[in-house]
Amino acid sequence: MPPPTGELAAAQQAVVRADGADADQYAAQEIALARSELAQAQAAMSDGREAEARSLALAAAADADLAYARSREALATAELQQRRAEVEQLRGRLQTGDRP
Repeated sequence: MPPPTGELAAAQQAVVRADGADADQYAAQEIALARSELAQAQAAMSDGREAEARSLALAAAADADLAYARSREALATAELQQRRAEVEQLRGRLQTGDRP
């Protein structure tokens, strides 16, 4: 079986993508776990433990993807709440006859 360089690269990309989605703020545990698994995978690869490196890289990618998804969900929820508040303000203005 070839070395898990592809898995390591995919895990690293997944962590970067989650970082870009503010995972530290919205999915701190998941991104911390992904970073730890990635570091362990890199260490295992350096030590020649390729099977362990592959397993850890796959786990890191999965946890980073989860962090990304939770971050995106939190951002979408916050935006939805903001839009709902705006709609309520507009409804209130329409009912009272106020103009913006």
